[in-house]
Amino acid sequence: MADRITSSGCAAVAIDGPFHGERVASPLTPLEYQSRMAAEGIGRVLDRMAEDWVAARDLLVDVGTADPTRQAYFGLSMGTRFGLAAARALGPGLKCAVFGKFGTQSTPGINAGLHAPHRVLDDASAVTAPVLFHVQWDDEIFPRPGQLQLFDAFVSPDKELLGFGGGHRNTPEHASAMWHGFINRHIA
Repeated sequence: MADRITSSGCAAVAIDGPFHGERVASPLTPLEYQSRMAAEGIGRVLDRMAEDWVAARDLLVDVGTADPTRQAYFGLSMGTRFGLAAARALGPGLKCAVFGKFGTQSTPGINAGLHAPHRVLDDASAVTAPVLFHVQWDDEIFPRPGQLQLFDAFVSPDKELLGFGGGHRNTPEHASAMWHGFINRHIA
């Protein structure tokens, strides 16, 4: 996705999720990183990730790489979990966001300490930028009703729902072109 974005003349940045990548000494299993997030408190983790996104944006603006009035956010699944708070924190410079594969409900395989539907809906209701929301219709991790509830929470008058058959990990190859096209329409 970063290659697609930069091919359009825009900067792209990725940040490791909490307890992922360079944030930990060695890779953790889902059970391990979910337990650490739950122990810290999901609200605190969401706030910390939002602060990291704002700091990254500010650094890119300071070095002349990014325009603070033309920002987009892209993140699915865990990228949506943490991106909702980030999108809210990025403020009016956020021109659009692509979210999905996440909702207000999850299966028992997700640590219950990460379940924060009120926070999810509160953050989503503060996102006024155009939103494209990707749903895998048969998602076995985040059931469709919770994803649709999240989509409904976005207050932007310009929101689109993109649905595909299949489970959480089944994303059609052409979906990335649709995500990129949405971002291009709003920030190019």
